[in-house]
Amino acid sequence: MSGQRVVIVTFDSAQILDVTGPLEVFSSTTRFVSAAQYDTQLVSVAGGPVLSTSGLEFATTSLADVSGPLDTLMVAGGRDMDAACGDQELLAHLRRLAPDARRVTSVCSGAFLLAAAGLLDGRRAATHWAECTLLASGYPAVDVDRDAIYVRDGNTWTSAGVTAGIDLALALVAEDYGRQAAAAVARQLVVYLRRSGGQAQFSALLAAQDADSEPVQDLLTWLPDHLTEDLTVPKLARQAHLSERHFSRVFKADVGVSPADHIEAVRLETACRPVGSSHAASGPVASTCGFGTVETMNRSFRRRLGTTPGQHRRHFDQTAMTTVEGPLALDV
Repeated sequence: MSGQRVVIVTFDSAQILDVTGPLEVFSSTTRFVSAAQYDTQLVSVAGGPVLSTSGLEFATTSLADVSGPLDTLMVAGGRDMDAACGDQELLAHLRRLAPDARRVTSVCSGAFLLAAAGLLDGRRAATHWAECTLLASGYPAVDVDRDAIYVRDGNTWTSAGVTAGIDLALALVAEDYGRQAAAAVARQLVVYLRRSGGQAQFSALLAAQDADSEPVQDLLTWLPDHLTEDLTVPKLARQAHLSERHFSRVFKADVGVSPADHIEAVRLETACRPVGSSHAASGPVASTCGFGTVETMNRSFRRRLGTTPGQHRRHFDQTAMTTVEGPLALDV
């Protein structure tokens, strides 16, 4: 298979990584995988320079000059999605090109454009974690998957926020040229071929950055280094210098979940790193992360990630590759 034609649709205030992340995956595949070829084109409604969120301009061609058939139609997300979704000319071009595309895809909030064009009706879809509720309420015909890094529903692929576009693009490469080719490109870009499990997009360890209450923010920063300690509500309330009732109310308001739920998420996220190493034994990991027993850790993995520690470890063993010097030449 060669000469895959990829059209990436962008617009003013597009998120730069929504465009450059997948673009680099396709470009690296062409450069480093023998027999692979992607012909990638950046387009916008009017053509010409398009200003991204970072201030960098993209040179684009006009959507009016694009016709099918296409291998992949990809729509980027961005900052001013209300304006983009209200651009009837842009939506008309998406509706025109989609039937002639083997795959219709979006990155991050680009799912809103596909939804506005009616291309996600009756389909599962992913978008940035912060926009899931808005997508679900604005487009009730779309089945929004809040935890997926990317979703494939038929010939329609959608990804979660920003860097998840790289995950999506690698999945497209794997479909086109095989897992070995995608793994080679992932190694070249120093990223995972595929993130393990059906993990939630929003890291529990990032919650401390968004907490409004200073006592809760301090507690969340303290927590990862004390996972083996008594982390009951009375102990946490004392640590935060708050009454138990006030602590529970403020914590739920700031973090969005109960203290117990957040603690389990932090323990699981902390366990994922050593479990991903073939040299880490489950018993010590469970103990160090505060799970107490391996079975408790296993239940947490199954409930939250839809996988097991053993499957998580094998996943990274399978995607590990030996060091390669120079360009990668794979016969696929």
